[in-house]
Amino acid sequence: MNLSEETQVKELQEDLQEEKQEEKPTLKSELLGYVKLIIIAVILAYIVSHVIIVNASIPSSSMENTIMTGSRVIGNRLAYTFSEPQRGDIIVFKYPVDESELFIKRIIGLPGETVEIRDAKIYIDGSETPLEEDYLPEEWTVGYDGYVFEVPEGCYLVLGDNRNVSQDARYWAEEAYNLGVASTWEEAEDYTYVQDEQVVAKAIFVYYPKFYTL
Repeated sequence: MNLSEETQVKELQEDLQEEKQEEKPTLKSELLGYVKLIIIAVILAYIVSHVIIVNASIPSSSMENTIMTGSRVIGNRLAYTFSEPQRGDIIVFKYPVDESELFIKRIIGLPGETVEIRDAKIYIDGSETPLEEDYLPEEWTVGYDGYVFEVPEGCYLVLGDNRNVSQDARYWAEEAYNLGVASTWEEAEDYTYVQDEQVVAKAIFVYYPKFYTL
């Protein structure tokens, strides 16, 4: 190999070494990459938790035995994007009396329906056949008679499955009046129902302490 060839080889090696050094990421670029990943992860987590799903904890026994106290529930925020809530759906919603709280109950009455609670049975629009409710955990003995609800359009009547302990639509008007949220009994009646815009999600499954669909 002559001197000219040796010089060319040396120059080529130096060029390759410089390229490698240029390709090697600096500490600054690595940190910037990590920051970008964290930002993307935070944005995705926000979208999932505020747009797609809701993760709810059940603090009371109002939905037993369907959902036990202490269970964790996932709800689908997009469930009613292209369809309306149906009777029997379990929904997560903003408590009408205090929208800062999230409740979970079962839809019993649909917009425009008349719902009567008589002798521990539920009758829809004057039907002689009561609603079949095989999800009730025990005999219904509390708040089981003398209620008639005229569900407004754009609203839903919801009750807990564990009727003997559930603080649900049967009691919310009185609660609104006693707390001063409503100044008259007539105004208080409006707090009996869950409005369309107060529905947050449809509960789809329990994942803790065991997994099952709803």
